[in-house]
Amino acid sequence: MKHALVAGASRGLGLEFVRQLLHRGDCVFAGCRHPEDSLGLQSLLARNSERLHPLRLDVEDESSIADAVATVLLKYERLDLLINSAGIYPRGETPQTVTAETMLRAFRVNAVAPLLVARKFLDLLREGNAPKIVNISSKMGSLWWKQQEGGGDYSYCSSKAALNMITRTLALDLLDDGIISVVVNPGWVQTDMGGEAADLTCAESVEGLLKVIGGLTLKQSGKFLAWDGTEHPW
Repeated sequence: MKHALVAGASRGLGLEFVRQLLHRGDCVFAGCRHPEDSLGLQSLLARNSERLHPLRLDVEDESSIADAVATVLLKYERLDLLINSAGIYPRGETPQTVTAETMLRAFRVNAVAPLLVARKFLDLLREGNAPKIVNISSKMGSLWWKQQEGGGDYSYCSSKAALNMITRTLALDLLDDGIISVVVNPGWVQTDMGGEAADLTCAESVEGLLKVIGGLTLKQSGKFLAWDGTEHPW
């Protein structure tokens, strides 16, 4: 039985990770700002009260992250899997409309927060069974993809590109600890962010990602991987 924590678990991909991790028998901490307001999370809790632990977690607040660590420690002394799924997507940006405030918040949530969460949980991860840190990125964080697709979306694309670099750097620093750190592209998914026209359902994307995560080795630490297991161009 794995012990997993999902940050950004109230909806979308994060909630689906919680659902599928529970289905396979794991113990799951579901972190989000207001777990009591997530109908999906509360529905899962009603059926999985012994293995699902809603966790109040605001990834922009370091004291909230520290409190979350203390809560996890009350139940377990290890963490095997950390999935950083929380993110924001400011839309419609052009060179004329993008603002420093919007970009800085996107960087804080999409790039800095996953590093801060990982840092706070490192001691628990070091005690884990084949521990892994999985940061949810996007094809939009790929310089190769941006060259093909054109401009715009400054805050989202640049913050995800930063997350890619942070994850690769973290992988190098944690190699001696045996902690695998990867960044993944979940594909174009039917979420509030991806829209109804997207190629994949949440269930399809997460099913593929969990297969990829389950097969990871230390040699793959620092990689940028797609939901189907292929290596994604940087």
